[in-house]
Amino acid sequence: MGKKTAADYVRKWTKAGKVKKKCCRSKSRCRKCPVLALKRAKIKVAAKQAA
Repeated sequence: MGKKTAADYVRKWTKAGKVKKKCCRSKSRCRKCPVLALKRAKIKVAAKQAA
């Protein structure tokens, strides 16, 4: 299998119900926000590449 990108992680988390499909922007970036999930995933991918 190929390398996982940040978008792959977010897609997986969305299917698992941990992330919403769209950002609601009503709250100040809730925990299920896809925008913040993508940011977390990018950090995770960078950490795996560094290790």
